[in-house]
Amino acid sequence: MDSLLLDFKMYLKIEKGLSTSTLKSYEEDVVKLLQFLNLQDSKYEIESINLSHLNDFMDFLFQIGLEPNSQARIVSGIRSFFKFCVERGVRKDNPSKLLDLPKTTRKLPDILNHEEIDLIIESIDKSTYEGYRNYVILELLYACGLRVSELVNLQLNDIYLEEEYIRVIGKGNKERLIPIHQEALNSIQTYKEEWRNQIKLQSSKANLLFLNRRGGQLSRQMVFLMLKDYTIKAGISKRISPHTLRHSFATQLIERGANLRAVQSMLGHKSITTTEIYTHLDTHFLKEVIANYHPLGFLNKK
Repeated sequence: MDSLLLDFKMYLKIEKGLSTSTLKSYEEDVVKLLQFLNLQDSKYEIESINLSHLNDFMDFLFQIGLEPNSQARIVSGIRSFFKFCVERGVRKDNPSKLLDLPKTTRKLPDILNHEEIDLIIESIDKSTYEGYRNYVILELLYACGLRVSELVNLQLNDIYLEEEYIRVIGKGNKERLIPIHQEALNSIQTYKEEWRNQIKLQSSKANLLFLNRRGGQLSRQMVFLMLKDYTIKAGISKRISPHTLRHSFATQLIERGANLRAVQSMLGHKSITTTEIYTHLDTHFLKEVIANYHPLGFLNKK
């Protein structure tokens, strides 16, 4: 089984050209299925898995409360695996072809308002290396709408101080430039000049902007836990993650009249439909837009 999974990963990487994160997700999807089947019957074989087994697995995912979007992603991984098995002659048929996708809904992301973000930032003790670094990290996530994976991979030469831009390598290794305001740039400069040089650098990580105390790269999990800790200290009960700051960045830009295409470019969204989720704002804001900008609303104000 291990060799089959390894062949599956190579198939996805070489023949399908999928990203490392997608490879890992698809492998984990198959492992979840196999673990579930092992609990039901330790004597199962890949060749004997049928649609009934797959439906039982999907029922299990539903019963444990897995979100429909997550269920749909797992179905994609399973379908890819059985397609691979057929192409390699491991099976004659693909039982996942008739596996139904769960109905998914586009859920509005949680956001923080500017006052809540101020509370979080004010909870940071900036008198230590970690504290000042974390302050700059949160400011940068909010100021530029970065994904946390993009943030932890930022290089020193990705910061353009004079031009007031940062360069980001996003999904699919695509590069984009994001404008950044002077206040955030000043914080980055202070971090580089007064704090970062206190760390003994690992040669392989010397060009990274943000480092842990040992001079190595920060993990996404570290950023998540750091933000969670500061959120609790700030007395905010919302369930948030670094991605919440990205959502807040986008929503607040659009609330203030930013062009949707410009926000799409800054977020690095491939499709404008992904960005459009941020236009589903509260009805009070939408009423204000109509009142202020629609011709009839404008005439009624006179």
